[in-house]
Amino acid sequence: MAGSRSLGGFLSWCITSAAHALADLRRHPGLGEEAGYGASPSLPTPRPTRIPIMKIAPAVGWPPGGKPVPAPGFKVEAFATGLDHPRWVYELPNGDILVAESTSPPRPAGMGGLRAVVEDLVMVRAGAGRPSANRITLLRDADGDGVAEQRFAFLEGLYSPFGMALVGDRLYVANADALVRFPYEDGVTRITAPAEKVCDLPAGRNHHWTKSLVANADGSRLYVGVGSNSNVAEFGMEEEVDRAAILEIDPATGTHRVFAGGLRNPVGMDWNPVTGELWTSVNERDEIGDDLVPDYMTSVKDGAFYGWPYCYFGQIVDERMKPQRPDLVARSLKPDYALGSHTASLGLTFASDGRFGERFRGGAFIGQHGSWNRNPPAGYRVIFIPFTEGKPSGPPEEILGGFRVDGKALGRPVGVIIDRRGGLLVVDDVGDCVWRVRATAP
Repeated sequence: MAGSRSLGGFLSWCITSAAHALADLRRHPGLGEEAGYGASPSLPTPRPTRIPIMKIAPAVGWPPGGKPVPAPGFKVEAFATGLDHPRWVYELPNGDILVAESTSPPRPAGMGGLRAVVEDLVMVRAGAGRPSANRITLLRDADGDGVAEQRFAFLEGLYSPFGMALVGDRLYVANADALVRFPYEDGVTRITAPAEKVCDLPAGRNHHWTKSLVANADGSRLYVGVGSNSNVAEFGMEEEVDRAAILEIDPATGTHRVFAGGLRNPVGMDWNPVTGELWTSVNERDEIGDDLVPDYMTSVKDGAFYGWPYCYFGQIVDERMKPQRPDLVARSLKPDYALGSHTASLGLTFASDGRFGERFRGGAFIGQHGSWNRNPPAGYRVIFIPFTEGKPSGPPEEILGGFRVDGKALGRPVGVIIDRRGGLLVVDDVGDCVWRVRATAP
């Protein structure tokens, strides 16, 4: 009963705080979503709250025959349906598509509390409350019609898998707690060999559990995106060792170092086809307003620091963080391009050539999972950002929308890639499917 009274009191406090936040919003109307985009987004005065605004779109899935809405000149079809909370996607050299079916790992004992209870309730409502399938499924479109007619349980018994990368004859998988690898032969539909651990990855509380993964051109180094263990270091910086960072790993030895830090939750990663630089999409911090702080994508410099938790979007100090680190603030780099506040911009892939359409060459596609803590909601779409000479050069263009209708989430986009036949594959973890977008004319 004591626990019930505590939870009831906490929920009452949440409701009161939300009411106060709503009253504040009426006094200080927010900016439009598009104000939080670009190289110089509009950044209002912070309005700290004890909890974020909760404007959760209940996850309901697609009705029979339902699907997202493509931009004019494009069409969308289901590449594969009936998956189990798919999150990330990877294409093998032969055109087979790997999909990581995954949710967060179980919370460790002793790392609960009322805040954790509320977080879990949010995840359930947003469609992520089920146990993890811990599986990578192989999808094969043998006849090239844009629909995968074959599927295989490619790897099972993983631990909240996410990122995947093939280097030579080894397939690397980033689990929530370790980077592992498996032997791979072209065309195989199932791997039963035991995992070989390359190195441990930060785990524990796993406030942000996804571990994205890319390899450099010659496969000599792997890069893993590791999110923070908190919103703004509320559990202490000792919980953030090797977190809020991109790690560089030597696959031959398992040794690693922080390639770049201060990145609250770097998820999507890809190589800029013009400059050769590593780029990432980053989810920024919460609880200082509907229009702060914008998620962003940025080039990642070796040894650079990008602000979290001490400052944001360059050197704007977050006053909640005590003690401050003026030395880190002074060298914090401003991100290249803001992607809107609380949009949960996860997937990132470059159009390295003209397969999807010549006008998209060199630009970036972003899968925006969608907000749960912004009023009005934002994201719930796939956008394209044009690049010129390797740099962002224009406003966002919606390529796929219609994921949120009448306040409900029919789907939520996550990973995105362009397949070898020129289709844009979009993983939808609420619709439990992978969509494929193509132009209606060559």
